[in-house]
Amino acid sequence: MQFNYIFIFILGWKVLFHPFYISLTEIRYNQTNQSLEIAQKIFWDDLEVALGEKYKTKVDFLNPKNKADLEKMLQAYLLEKNEIKVNGQKAKLSYLGYEIEEDAAWFYLEATGIPAPKKVEIKNDILISNFEGQQNIINFYLDKKPKSLILYKDNEWGELVF
Repeated sequence: MQFNYIFIFILGWKVLFHPFYISLTEIRYNQTNQSLEIAQKIFWDDLEVALGEKYKTKVDFLNPKNKADLEKMLQAYLLEKNEIKVNGQKAKLSYLGYEIEEDAAWFYLEATGIPAPKKVEIKNDILISNFEGQQNIINFYLDKKPKSLILYKDNEWGELVF
């Protein structure tokens, strides 16, 4: 599939179709455990393209030939494409797994031993080199209300101050 959503704009009598590429990352600071709990929603068909290009193989999320190999590719890709610094210190991210939800999948990561955030720097360049116009939305929850970033080509890093 070449696009995830179609937005239709009616201009006079013309209808224009516009492909839209997006991922969503929810990061929650767990004060009790001093950890970052990370969930990323990514369209699995787009991720199949990215992993296929990176690893020179056909990737099939719904019917993987070898689930362990798919997990290894996902872990390497997600840990490469995500980076978080809290108060100037790089967080060590761990890949926990994924689950498929219709046309997207949720991927789970975590970082432990994280002090209360005052400044958070986030890199997320998932799918940016594969799809022109890819946008990665980040919602960081320190309390109930999130602070948000939108990251995209030539703007893969963002900063949040609490």
